[in-house]
Amino acid sequence: MIEELLPGAVVVVEAHAHDAAAAVEGIELYPEEEAVVARAVPKRRREFTVVRACARRAMEKLGVPPRAIVPGERGAPGWPDGLTGSMTHCEGYAAAALVRVTDLASLGIDAEPHDALPEGVLTAIALPAEEIRLRRLTADHPSVHWDRLLFSAKESVYKAWFPLTGLWLDFSEADIEVTVDPGGLSGALRAELLVPGPVVDGRRVDAFDGRWTVRRGLVATAVSVPFPTDVEDAI
Repeated sequence: MIEELLPGAVVVVEAHAHDAAAAVEGIELYPEEEAVVARAVPKRRREFTVVRACARRAMEKLGVPPRAIVPGERGAPGWPDGLTGSMTHCEGYAAAALVRVTDLASLGIDAEPHDALPEGVLTAIALPAEEIRLRRLTADHPSVHWDRLLFSAKESVYKAWFPLTGLWLDFSEADIEVTVDPGGLSGALRAELLVPGPVVDGRRVDAFDGRWTVRRGLVATAVSVPFPTDVEDAI
């Protein structure tokens, strides 16, 4: 599902509820990982383990020996040298996406239950212009929970942003516009950064682009940050 939202150089490994047990078969947490969830409730421990099983298989597909993935600053996963990536998990689903740092500057993925956000959350995460767009999208495509999609998109944007900056990005600091493919259950997204964007290869990046889809009771979003090629953007 998420693999379809990202460039071909990215390796994605997913686990749905029905194959979660298979995903963790033979997987033991490294001591550093074990320390993170030593006091966690069973649900948190299971999700932590399944998503790391996905990440280890993605490493193997890239020819990199599996290693511990320990949350660092603000929970960002620490990847092996030469790789960058993102992980996500929600009820019944987990995924890890990895790519060589020579192929992408950064990426972010997120999956959420395809359901309405709890009351009050949308006003906390959405800009006024975004709320107007969501109302239009809801009128045109009522089968999609656009509030949840916006939340997921902002999560993906942040996950792509943080490795490039090491800084917090507030929900109000990215203005996301969504377009819809024929069929109404997939499309593109563009996040205009309302604060100075990261500098990648000496060039300022002012917007992130990505894709979204709704499938199997989930909404999934993914953002990829390529290396800039437009020399006019040089700073």
